Amino acid sequence: MLKILTWSSFLLVAVVVTASLAAAPPPGKLAFTNARIIPVSGPPISGGTILVENGIISAVGTDVEIPYDALEVDCTDKVLFPGIVDVHDWRGLDIRNENLPVTPFVDVFDAIDPSRVFFEDSLRNGVTTVHIIPGDNLVVGGLSRVVRPIGITPYEMSVGDSIAIKISTTPKSGYGRMQQLSELREVFADLDDYLGKVAEARYEEVRKEKDEVVDVPPDQARILGRELIRDEDLDDKHRNLKRLIDGRLRCWVYCGEATDVAPALTLLAEQGIEKNAVLVLGPSTFKAIEEIKKSGLSVILPGDLVHRERDPFTGEVTETFLPKKFYDAGIDFVLQPSQTGAMTERLLTYQAARLVREGIPRATALKAICQRPAELLGLGDRLGSITEGRAANLVMYGGDPLDFNSWVEKVWIDGVLAYDRDKDPRIQELFPEPEAAGEEAESKEAEESADDDSGEEADSDDDGSDEAGSDEDGR
Repeated sequence: MLKILTWSSFLLVAVVVTASLAAAPPPGKLAFTNARIIPVSGPPISGGTILVENGIISAVGTDVEIPYDALEVDCTDKVLFPGIVDVHDWRGLDIRNENLPVTPFVDVFDAIDPSRVFFEDSLRNGVTTVHIIPGDNLVVGGLSRVVRPIGITPYEMSVGDSIAIKISTTPKSGYGRMQQLSELREVFADLDDYLGKVAEARYEEVRKEKDEVVDVPPDQARILGRELIRDEDLDDKHRNLKRLIDGRLRCWVYCGEATDVAPALTLLAEQGIEKNAVLVLGPSTFKAIEEIKKSGLSVILPGDLVHRERDPFTGEVTETFLPKKFYDAGIDFVLQPSQTGAMTERLLTYQAARLVREGIPRATALKAICQRPAELLGLGDRLGSITEGRAANLVMYGGDPLDFNSWVEKVWIDGVLAYDRDKDPRIQELFPEPEAAGEEAESKEAEESADDDSGEEADSDDDGSDEAGSDEDGR
Protein backbone atom coordinates (compact mmCIF):
# COMPACT_ATOMS: atom_id res chain seq x y z
CA MET A 1 0.00 0.00 0.00
CA LEU A 2 2.87 2.35 0.81
CA LYS A 3 4.32 1.76 -2.67
CA ILE A 4 1.02 2.61 -4.34
CA LEU A 5 0.68 5.82 -2.38
CA THR A 6 4.25 6.81 -3.25
CA TRP A 7 3.73 6.39 -6.98
CA SER A 8 0.30 8.04 -6.98
CA SER A 9 1.80 11.08 -5.31
CA PHE A 10 4.06 11.81 -8.32
CA LEU A 11 1.29 13.46 -10.31
CA LEU A 12 0.43 15.71 -7.38
CA VAL A 13 4.11 16.62 -6.98
CA ALA A 14 4.39 17.42 -10.69
CA VAL A 15 1.27 19.60 -10.61
CA VAL A 16 2.44 21.50 -7.51
CA VAL A 17 5.92 22.05 -8.95
CA THR A 18 4.71 23.23 -12.37
CA ALA A 19 2.14 25.49 -10.71
CA SER A 20 4.80 27.24 -8.64
CA LEU A 21 7.11 27.53 -11.66
CA ALA A 22 4.41 28.97 -13.89
CA ALA A 23 3.55 31.57 -11.26
CA ALA A 24 7.15 32.40 -10.33
CA PRO A 25 8.61 35.58 -11.85
CA PRO A 26 12.08 35.27 -13.39
CA PRO A 27 14.96 36.39 -11.17
CA GLY A 28 16.20 39.89 -11.88
CA LYS A 29 19.69 38.90 -12.96
CA LEU A 30 21.35 35.50 -13.40
CA ALA A 31 24.94 34.77 -14.39
CA PHE A 32 25.83 31.26 -15.58
CA THR A 33 29.61 31.11 -15.30
CA ASN A 34 32.49 28.78 -16.24
CA ALA A 35 30.30 26.80 -18.66
CA ARG A 36 30.95 25.13 -21.96
CA ILE A 37 28.26 26.84 -24.03
CA ILE A 38 26.80 25.32 -27.18
CA PRO A 39 24.78 28.22 -28.61
CA VAL A 40 23.78 26.31 -31.81
CA SER A 41 23.74 29.60 -33.71
CA GLY A 42 27.54 29.68 -33.55
CA PRO A 43 30.65 27.78 -32.44
CA PRO A 44 30.95 26.41 -28.89
CA ILE A 45 32.35 28.65 -26.17
CA SER A 46 34.61 27.22 -23.47
CA GLY A 47 34.64 28.82 -20.03
CA GLY A 48 31.86 31.13 -21.07
CA THR A 49 29.27 33.19 -19.22
CA ILE A 50 25.60 33.77 -19.96
CA LEU A 51 24.02 36.82 -18.39
CA VAL A 52 20.23 36.70 -18.05
CA GLU A 53 18.09 39.68 -17.11
CA ASN A 54 14.37 39.30 -16.44
CA GLY A 55 14.26 35.99 -18.28
CA ILE A 56 16.05 37.25 -21.41
CA ILE A 57 19.65 36.54 -22.42
CA SER A 58 21.49 39.87 -22.38
CA ALA A 59 25.08 38.76 -22.96
CA VAL A 60 27.04 35.65 -23.99
CA GLY A 61 30.81 35.23 -24.11
CA THR A 62 34.06 34.77 -22.23
CA ASP A 63 34.49 38.38 -21.13
CA VAL A 64 31.01 39.19 -19.87
CA GLU A 65 30.99 41.59 -16.95
CA ILE A 66 28.91 40.15 -14.11
CA PRO A 67 26.79 42.75 -12.26
CA TYR A 68 27.26 42.86 -8.50
CA ASP A 69 23.59 42.04 -7.90
CA ALA A 70 23.44 39.00 -10.21
CA LEU A 71 22.78 35.55 -8.80
CA GLU A 72 25.70 33.40 -9.96
CA VAL A 73 25.26 29.79 -11.08
CA ASP A 74 28.59 27.98 -11.27
CA CYS A 75 28.62 25.65 -14.28
CA THR A 76 32.14 24.28 -14.00
CA ASP A 77 32.45 20.99 -15.94
CA LYS A 78 28.89 21.45 -17.23
CA VAL A 79 27.47 22.12 -20.69
CA LEU A 80 24.73 24.67 -21.37
CA PHE A 81 22.54 24.00 -24.38
CA PRO A 82 19.45 25.80 -25.75
CA GLY A 83 16.07 24.43 -24.78
CA ILE A 84 15.08 21.80 -27.35
CA VAL A 85 12.01 22.46 -29.53
CA ASP A 86 9.60 19.58 -30.15
CA VAL A 87 8.17 20.81 -33.44
CA HIS A 88 5.30 18.36 -34.00
CA ASP A 89 3.54 16.41 -31.24
CA TRP A 90 0.00 15.46 -30.25
CA ARG A 91 0.83 13.68 -27.00
CA GLY A 92 -0.16 16.61 -24.80
CA LEU A 93 -3.79 16.27 -25.93
CA ASP A 94 -6.52 14.27 -24.26
CA ILE A 95 -7.54 13.03 -27.71
CA ARG A 96 -5.34 12.57 -30.75
CA ASN A 97 -7.93 13.41 -33.43
CA GLU A 98 -11.57 14.43 -33.55
CA ASN A 99 -14.12 12.01 -34.95
CA LEU A 100 -15.16 14.48 -37.66
CA PRO A 101 -12.80 14.58 -40.67
CA VAL A 102 -12.98 18.38 -41.13
CA THR A 103 -12.59 20.45 -37.96
CA PRO A 104 -10.91 23.82 -38.72
CA PHE A 105 -13.15 25.38 -36.06
CA VAL A 106 -11.58 23.51 -33.12
CA ASP A 107 -8.51 24.57 -31.16
CA VAL A 108 -6.06 22.25 -29.41
CA PHE A 109 -6.08 24.81 -26.60
CA ASP A 110 -9.31 23.19 -25.42
CA ALA A 111 -7.85 19.67 -25.41
CA ILE A 112 -4.43 20.22 -23.82
CA ASP A 113 -4.10 18.23 -20.61
CA PRO A 114 -1.39 19.81 -18.40
CA SER A 115 -1.38 16.77 -16.08
CA ARG A 116 -0.06 14.45 -18.79
CA VAL A 117 3.20 12.76 -17.88
CA PHE A 118 4.32 13.67 -21.41
CA PHE A 119 5.05 17.24 -20.28
CA GLU A 120 7.01 16.01 -17.28
CA ASP A 121 9.05 13.73 -19.55
CA SER A 122 9.65 16.61 -21.95
CA LEU A 123 11.34 18.61 -19.21
CA ARG A 124 13.34 15.58 -18.16
CA ASN A 125 14.61 15.27 -21.77
CA GLY A 126 15.56 18.94 -22.11
CA VAL A 127 12.54 20.01 -24.19
CA THR A 128 11.38 23.50 -23.25
CA THR A 129 9.00 24.17 -26.14
CA VAL A 130 6.35 21.88 -27.64
CA HIS A 131 4.22 22.50 -30.71
CA ILE A 132 0.95 20.74 -29.90
CA ILE A 133 -0.90 19.85 -33.11
CA PRO A 134 -3.61 17.31 -34.04
CA GLY A 135 -2.58 13.83 -35.15
CA ASP A 136 -2.43 12.65 -38.75
CA ASN A 137 -5.80 10.87 -38.97
CA LEU A 138 -7.79 13.76 -40.46
CA VAL A 139 -8.69 15.71 -43.57
CA VAL A 140 -8.54 19.22 -42.09
CA GLY A 141 -7.65 19.63 -38.43
CA GLY A 142 -7.91 22.42 -35.90
CA LEU A 143 -5.57 25.11 -34.69
CA SER A 144 -2.23 24.18 -33.16
CA ARG A 145 -0.48 25.90 -30.27
CA VAL A 146 3.06 26.29 -28.91
CA VAL A 147 3.40 25.66 -25.18
CA ARG A 148 5.97 25.35 -22.42
CA PRO A 149 5.89 22.03 -20.53
CA ILE A 150 5.11 23.82 -17.26
CA GLY A 151 1.89 25.24 -15.87
CA ILE A 152 -1.43 23.95 -14.59
CA THR A 153 -3.62 25.51 -17.29
CA PRO A 154 -3.18 25.73 -21.08
CA TYR A 155 -3.21 29.51 -20.72
CA GLU A 156 -0.19 29.47 -18.39
CA MET A 157 1.61 27.04 -20.67
CA SER A 158 1.03 28.95 -23.91
CA VAL A 159 3.95 30.69 -25.59
CA GLY A 160 1.75 32.54 -28.08
CA ASP A 161 -1.43 32.40 -30.10
CA SER A 162 -2.44 29.71 -32.56
CA ILE A 163 0.24 28.77 -35.08
CA ALA A 164 -1.09 26.55 -37.85
CA ILE A 165 -3.86 24.44 -39.33
CA LYS A 166 -3.05 20.89 -40.28
CA ILE A 167 -4.34 19.15 -43.39
CA SER A 168 -3.58 15.73 -44.80
CA THR A 169 -3.43 14.30 -48.30
CA THR A 170 -2.96 10.82 -46.85
CA PRO A 171 -6.31 9.00 -46.49
CA LYS A 172 -7.62 9.01 -42.95
CA SER A 173 -8.83 5.78 -41.40
CA GLY A 174 -11.73 4.36 -43.43
CA TYR A 175 -11.10 6.68 -46.40
CA GLY A 176 -9.75 5.93 -49.85
CA ARG A 177 -7.36 8.25 -51.65
CA MET A 178 -10.04 9.60 -53.98
CA GLN A 179 -12.39 10.34 -51.09
CA GLN A 180 -9.64 12.12 -49.14
CA LEU A 181 -8.67 14.41 -52.02
CA SER A 182 -12.29 14.97 -53.02
CA GLU A 183 -13.17 16.12 -49.51
CA LEU A 184 -10.16 18.42 -49.43
CA ARG A 185 -11.22 20.07 -52.70
CA GLU A 186 -14.76 20.37 -51.39
CA VAL A 187 -13.55 22.16 -48.25
CA PHE A 188 -11.83 24.90 -50.21
CA ALA A 189 -14.57 25.10 -52.87
CA ASP A 190 -17.13 25.62 -50.10
CA LEU A 191 -14.88 28.26 -48.54
CA ASP A 192 -14.61 30.15 -51.82
CA ASP A 193 -18.38 30.10 -52.33
CA TYR A 194 -19.05 31.17 -48.74
CA LEU A 195 -16.55 34.05 -48.92
CA GLY A 196 -18.18 35.20 -52.16
CA LYS A 197 -21.56 35.47 -50.47
CA VAL A 198 -20.11 37.27 -47.45
CA ALA A 199 -18.14 39.63 -49.71
CA GLU A 200 -21.25 40.51 -51.69
CA ALA A 201 -23.25 41.22 -48.54
CA ARG A 202 -20.40 43.18 -47.03
CA TYR A 203 -19.99 45.32 -50.18
CA GLU A 204 -23.67 46.17 -50.18
CA GLU A 205 -23.56 46.98 -46.46
CA VAL A 206 -20.64 49.39 -46.84
CA ARG A 207 -22.25 51.13 -49.81
CA LYS A 208 -25.46 51.62 -47.88
CA GLU A 209 -23.56 53.00 -44.88
CA LYS A 210 -22.12 55.64 -47.24
CA ASP A 211 -25.56 56.26 -48.79
CA GLU A 212 -24.22 55.03 -52.11
CA VAL A 213 -26.09 52.97 -54.65
CA VAL A 214 -24.95 49.41 -55.40
CA ASP A 215 -24.21 49.84 -59.09
CA VAL A 216 -22.30 46.67 -59.88
CA PRO A 217 -23.56 43.13 -60.62
CA PRO A 218 -23.27 40.43 -57.92
CA ASP A 219 -20.17 38.85 -59.45
CA GLN A 220 -18.34 42.17 -59.34
CA ALA A 221 -19.59 42.85 -55.80
CA ARG A 222 -18.11 39.54 -54.69
CA ILE A 223 -14.72 40.59 -55.98
CA LEU A 224 -14.80 44.13 -54.60
CA GLY A 225 -16.16 43.00 -51.24
CA ARG A 226 -13.34 40.51 -50.52
CA GLU A 227 -11.11 43.20 -49.05
CA LEU A 228 -13.95 44.42 -46.83
CA ILE A 229 -14.46 41.11 -45.02
CA ARG A 230 -13.71 41.16 -41.30
CA ASP A 231 -13.17 38.16 -39.05
CA GLU A 232 -16.37 38.96 -37.17
CA ASP A 233 -18.32 38.64 -40.44
CA LEU A 234 -17.40 34.94 -40.70
CA ASP A 235 -18.84 31.91 -38.95
CA ASP A 236 -16.72 29.51 -36.90
CA LYS A 237 -16.60 26.93 -39.68
CA HIS A 238 -14.84 29.22 -42.12
CA ARG A 239 -13.02 31.85 -40.04
CA ASN A 240 -9.77 29.92 -39.54
CA LEU A 241 -9.68 28.76 -43.15
CA LYS A 242 -9.90 32.41 -44.21
CA ARG A 243 -6.99 33.22 -41.92
CA LEU A 244 -5.11 30.34 -43.55
CA ILE A 245 -5.52 31.52 -47.13
CA ASP A 246 -4.74 35.10 -46.02
CA GLY A 247 -1.36 33.91 -44.72
CA ARG A 248 -2.16 34.65 -41.08
CA LEU A 249 -1.92 30.96 -40.19
CA ARG A 250 0.65 28.43 -41.30
CA CYS A 251 -0.30 25.27 -43.14
CA TRP A 252 1.19 21.95 -42.04
CA VAL A 253 0.51 19.23 -44.59
CA TYR A 254 0.88 15.57 -43.71
CA CYS A 255 2.11 13.34 -46.53
CA GLY A 256 2.42 9.78 -45.30
CA GLU A 257 3.42 8.24 -48.64
CA ALA A 258 5.39 9.41 -51.66
CA THR A 259 2.17 9.45 -53.74
CA ASP A 260 0.68 12.02 -51.34
CA VAL A 261 3.32 14.66 -52.05
CA ALA A 262 2.17 15.78 -55.53
CA PRO A 263 -1.50 16.34 -54.48
CA ALA A 264 -0.26 18.32 -51.49
CA LEU A 265 1.93 20.61 -53.60
CA THR A 266 -0.90 21.09 -56.11
CA LEU A 267 -3.36 22.05 -53.38
CA LEU A 268 -0.92 24.52 -51.83
CA ALA A 269 -0.30 26.17 -55.19
CA GLU A 270 -4.01 26.39 -56.01
CA GLN A 271 -4.76 28.10 -52.70
CA GLY A 272 -1.67 30.32 -52.83
CA ILE A 273 -0.45 29.23 -49.40
CA GLU A 274 2.81 27.49 -50.28
CA LYS A 275 4.90 30.25 -48.68
CA ASN A 276 3.53 29.42 -45.23
CA ALA A 277 3.49 25.65 -45.68
CA VAL A 278 5.52 22.88 -44.07
CA LEU A 279 5.48 19.25 -45.18
CA VAL A 280 5.18 16.62 -42.44
CA LEU A 281 6.55 13.51 -44.11
CA GLY A 282 6.14 9.77 -43.78
CA PRO A 283 8.97 7.24 -44.22
CA SER A 284 8.59 6.51 -47.96
CA THR A 285 8.33 10.12 -49.11
CA PHE A 286 12.04 10.24 -49.98
CA LYS A 287 10.94 8.68 -53.28
CA ALA A 288 9.34 12.04 -54.14
CA ILE A 289 12.45 13.96 -53.17
CA GLU A 290 12.78 15.73 -56.53
CA GLU A 291 9.27 17.20 -56.29
CA ILE A 292 9.91 18.27 -52.71
CA LYS A 293 13.17 19.94 -53.68
CA LYS A 294 11.50 21.88 -56.50
CA SER A 295 8.85 23.15 -54.10
CA GLY A 296 11.47 24.75 -51.85
CA LEU A 297 9.46 23.82 -48.77
CA SER A 298 10.92 22.83 -45.42
CA VAL A 299 10.08 19.36 -44.18
CA ILE A 300 9.63 17.57 -40.87
CA LEU A 301 11.09 14.09 -41.06
CA PRO A 302 9.36 11.12 -39.41
CA GLY A 303 10.54 10.09 -35.96
CA ASP A 304 11.69 6.71 -37.29
CA LEU A 305 14.63 7.87 -39.34
CA VAL A 306 15.25 4.61 -41.18
CA HIS A 307 12.91 3.34 -43.91
CA ARG A 308 13.02 -0.41 -44.44
CA GLU A 309 11.60 -2.00 -47.57
CA ARG A 310 11.60 -5.64 -48.64
CA ASP A 311 11.99 -6.55 -52.30
CA PRO A 312 8.92 -8.63 -53.23
CA PHE A 313 10.96 -10.87 -55.55
CA THR A 314 14.28 -11.40 -53.77
CA GLY A 315 13.12 -10.83 -50.19
CA GLU A 316 16.12 -8.57 -49.63
CA VAL A 317 15.56 -5.74 -47.12
CA THR A 318 16.84 -2.28 -48.08
CA GLU A 319 17.41 0.36 -45.41
CA THR A 320 17.38 4.07 -46.24
CA PHE A 321 18.57 6.66 -43.73
CA LEU A 322 16.14 9.47 -44.52
CA PRO A 323 18.01 12.54 -43.19
CA LYS A 324 21.05 11.77 -45.37
CA LYS A 325 18.84 11.63 -48.46
CA PHE A 326 17.33 15.03 -47.73
CA TYR A 327 20.62 16.57 -46.66
CA ASP A 328 22.36 15.45 -49.85
CA ALA A 329 19.46 16.89 -51.87
CA GLY A 330 19.86 20.25 -50.15
CA ILE A 331 16.39 20.19 -48.57
CA ASP A 332 15.90 21.98 -45.27
CA PHE A 333 14.63 19.54 -42.64
CA VAL A 334 13.92 19.34 -38.92
CA LEU A 335 13.53 16.36 -36.61
CA GLN A 336 10.65 15.20 -34.47
CA PRO A 337 10.77 12.54 -31.75
CA SER A 338 9.43 9.09 -32.49
CA GLN A 339 6.07 8.64 -30.78
CA THR A 340 5.87 4.88 -31.18
CA GLY A 341 9.46 3.65 -31.48
CA ALA A 342 12.04 2.59 -28.92
CA MET A 343 12.81 4.81 -25.95
CA THR A 344 16.04 6.10 -27.48
CA GLU A 345 14.28 7.21 -30.65
CA ARG A 346 11.98 9.38 -28.57
CA LEU A 347 14.95 11.55 -27.57
CA LEU A 348 15.77 14.33 -30.00
CA THR A 349 19.39 14.40 -28.85
CA TYR A 350 19.66 10.73 -29.84
CA GLN A 351 18.12 11.55 -33.22
CA ALA A 352 20.67 14.32 -33.73
CA ALA A 353 23.53 12.02 -32.70
CA ARG A 354 22.45 9.51 -35.35
CA LEU A 355 22.70 12.22 -37.98
CA VAL A 356 26.28 12.96 -36.98
CA ARG A 357 27.12 9.24 -37.05
CA GLU A 358 25.79 9.01 -40.60
CA GLY A 359 27.98 11.84 -41.84
CA ILE A 360 25.74 14.89 -41.50
CA PRO A 361 27.55 17.91 -40.01
CA ARG A 362 27.09 18.38 -36.29
CA ALA A 363 25.94 21.99 -36.76
CA THR A 364 23.12 20.84 -39.05
CA ALA A 365 22.07 18.14 -36.60
CA LEU A 366 21.92 20.58 -33.66
CA LYS A 367 19.97 23.17 -35.63
CA ALA A 368 17.46 20.47 -36.62
CA ILE A 369 16.30 20.12 -33.00
CA CYS A 370 16.60 23.72 -31.80
CA GLN A 371 17.00 26.66 -34.13
CA ARG A 372 15.24 25.47 -37.29
CA PRO A 373 12.11 24.19 -35.49
CA ALA A 374 11.80 27.55 -33.74
CA GLU A 375 12.07 29.32 -37.10
CA LEU A 376 9.40 27.10 -38.67
CA LEU A 377 7.08 28.10 -35.84
CA GLY A 378 7.78 31.77 -36.44
CA LEU A 379 9.60 32.02 -33.10
CA GLY A 380 13.18 32.09 -34.31
CA ASP A 381 13.70 35.53 -32.78
CA ARG A 382 12.72 34.20 -29.33
CA LEU A 383 13.75 30.56 -29.09
CA GLY A 384 16.15 27.91 -30.35
CA SER A 385 19.60 29.33 -29.60
CA ILE A 386 21.71 30.90 -26.89
CA THR A 387 21.87 34.38 -28.34
CA GLU A 388 21.37 37.87 -26.98
CA GLY A 389 17.71 38.80 -26.98
CA ARG A 390 16.44 35.20 -26.86
CA ALA A 391 14.46 33.72 -23.99
CA ALA A 392 16.65 32.14 -21.32
CA ASN A 393 15.57 28.57 -22.05
CA LEU A 394 18.70 26.71 -21.00
CA VAL A 395 19.50 23.05 -20.41
CA MET A 396 22.44 21.94 -18.27
CA TYR A 397 24.07 18.64 -19.22
CA GLY A 398 26.81 16.77 -17.45
CA GLY A 399 28.62 16.35 -20.78
CA ASP A 400 28.05 16.65 -24.50
CA PRO A 401 24.30 16.63 -25.29
CA LEU A 402 24.85 14.11 -28.09
CA ASP A 403 26.71 11.73 -25.78
CA PHE A 404 24.21 9.16 -24.53
CA ASN A 405 26.04 9.04 -21.19
CA SER A 406 25.13 12.69 -20.54
CA TRP A 407 22.03 13.48 -18.53
CA VAL A 408 19.86 16.57 -18.32
CA GLU A 409 20.71 17.91 -14.88
CA LYS A 410 18.76 21.17 -14.78
CA VAL A 411 16.41 23.13 -17.03
CA TRP A 412 15.61 26.83 -16.94
CA ILE A 413 12.62 28.28 -18.78
CA ASP A 414 12.53 32.06 -19.13
CA GLY A 415 15.24 32.16 -16.49
CA VAL A 416 13.22 30.17 -13.94
CA LEU A 417 14.54 26.82 -12.73
CA ALA A 418 11.94 24.38 -14.09
CA TYR A 419 13.65 21.03 -13.52
CA ASP A 420 16.33 19.69 -11.20
CA ARG A 421 17.33 16.06 -11.62
CA ASP A 422 18.45 15.84 -7.99
CA LYS A 423 14.87 16.59 -6.91
CA ASP A 424 13.08 14.48 -9.52
CA PRO A 425 10.65 12.29 -7.50
CA ARG A 426 10.40 9.58 -10.15
CA ILE A 427 14.15 9.19 -10.44
CA GLN A 428 14.54 9.19 -6.66
CA GLU A 429 12.01 6.37 -6.43
CA LEU A 430 13.44 4.32 -9.29
CA PHE A 431 17.11 4.93 -8.52
CA PRO A 432 17.48 5.74 -4.80
CA GLU A 433 20.80 6.94 -3.50
CA PRO A 434 22.89 4.15 -1.90
CA GLU A 435 22.60 5.71 1.58
CA ALA A 436 18.86 6.12 1.23
CA ALA A 437 18.57 2.55 -0.04
CA GLY A 438 20.57 1.33 2.96
CA GLU A 439 18.42 3.30 5.40
CA GLU A 440 15.31 1.88 3.78
CA ALA A 441 16.67 -1.65 4.11
CA GLU A 442 17.57 -1.07 7.77
CA SER A 443 14.11 0.34 8.43
CA LYS A 444 12.55 -2.69 6.80
CA GLU A 445 14.73 -5.04 8.87
CA ALA A 446 13.76 -3.16 12.04
CA GLU A 447 10.09 -3.49 11.20
CA GLU A 448 10.49 -7.22 10.55
CA SER A 449 12.43 -7.61 13.80
CA ALA A 450 9.72 -5.77 15.69
CA ASP A 451 7.11 -8.03 14.13
CA ASP A 452 9.14 -11.09 15.14
CA ASP A 453 9.50 -9.81 18.72
CA SER A 454 5.78 -9.15 18.93
CA GLY A 455 5.14 -12.67 17.72
CA GLU A 456 7.50 -14.12 20.32
CA GLU A 457 5.83 -12.12 23.09
CA ALA A 458 2.46 -13.32 21.95
CA ASP A 459 3.69 -16.90 21.99
CA SER A 460 5.12 -16.33 25.42
CA ASP A 461 1.81 -15.00 26.70
CA ASP A 462 0.02 -17.98 25.28
CA ASP A 463 2.43 -20.34 27.01
CA GLY A 464 1.91 -18.56 30.32
CA SER A 465 -1.82 -18.84 30.02
CA ASP A 466 -1.57 -22.54 29.37
CA GLU A 467 0.59 -22.97 32.43
CA ALA A 468 -1.83 -20.99 34.56
CA GLY A 469 -4.63 -23.10 33.32
CA SER A 470 -2.71 -26.25 34.20
CA ASP A 471 -2.13 -25.00 37.76
CA GLU A 472 -5.79 -24.28 38.18
CA ASP A 473 -6.63 -27.75 36.96
CA GLY A 474 -4.09 -29.15 39.35
CA ARG A 475 -5.65 -27.29 42.30
